[in-house]
Amino acid sequence: SYLPGEVSGGWILDQFNLAGGVSSALVDSQTICNTIHKMSSSAYDSGMLSIESYFEGHLAQGRAYFTREEAQAALGLSPHALSVALTRQARKGRVAHPRRGFYLILRPEDRAFGAPDPARWIDPLMKYLQLDYRVALLRAAAFHGASHQAAMVFQVIVPRQMRGFELGRQRLEFVYQRAEAFAQVNRPVWLGSIKSEAGFAKVAGLELTLLDCARYFHKAAGINGLAQIAKDLGGQARPDDLVQIAVHYENSAVCRLGYLLERAGHVAQADVLRPFVRRAKTAALLDPSVKPLVEGLFDLHEKAPGWRLIVNESVEIDF
Repeated sequence: SYLPGEVSGGWILDQFNLAGGVSSALVDSQTICNTIHKMSSSAYDSGMLSIESYFEGHLAQGRAYFTREEAQAALGLSPHALSVALTRQARKGRVAHPRRGFYLILRPEDRAFGAPDPARWIDPLMKYLQLDYRVALLRAAAFHGASHQAAMVFQVIVPRQMRGFELGRQRLEFVYQRAEAFAQVNRPVWLGSIKSEAGFAKVAGLELTLLDCARYFHKAAGINGLAQIAKDLGGQARPDDLVQIAVHYENSAVCRLGYLLERAGHVAQADVLRPFVRRAKTAALLDPSVKPLVEGLFDLHEKAPGWRLIVNESVEIDF
């Protein structure tokens, strides 16, 4: 028996014998080679047409992605033939490959960027990886309306260590949050949805975005980036949700956010975070990444005693 998409010398001999009763001994090796080459090319081209039809069918359903297992089952190709077909399609700019076994179908308008906006495919990718997630930080802040937050990287918080990657001009960064804390805050009531023509992607809600940015401020354009986000979004935050989520974050992050909310004039949101100050045993640095040139110089910095912070970095925001 011969698998779909495969052509063998034995199969060619069978066809010669069936066609004219020609003895296999009379079929010279060059004839066999030439015939195999022609019929392999024909079968390969046929496979390409099948794959094109497969792609078009997916796009017509608004599903611009597929898994290797799905494609192999639908097309009936051998693993090797499918690999060859997908490699050729990738060279033509028709597919991209963000993770092993998971593929994106590229529309003509996507090819200049090498991949569509990750918001269109992050949800099926994470389902394929069987991992919960939320779009977060700069992309979430921009989604909620923060100015100056044209994110150059698509950031996703996950409960597992994962390496980011680049796909064409798209760059994805996975930010790790401890599984226990992640499970506590990644609840539907504190999440939103980014809608696209391909479906929905889970995104941190506004209050969760503020606390994520305070916790991972070094990945949210630094302390000034966090201050701008607090200024832009803080007034819209629901105080009750803010304090409930804050329970699951480090005191230093909560105090950092409270201080910046107060500076931005969002008093109601800042006030609900004040009880966390009493839990702090020592004063924390506003920006822990800034180290003094001389040991002990922190004593010269401005203090924010109401938030148990040492203001070791000037804060600049746009109004």
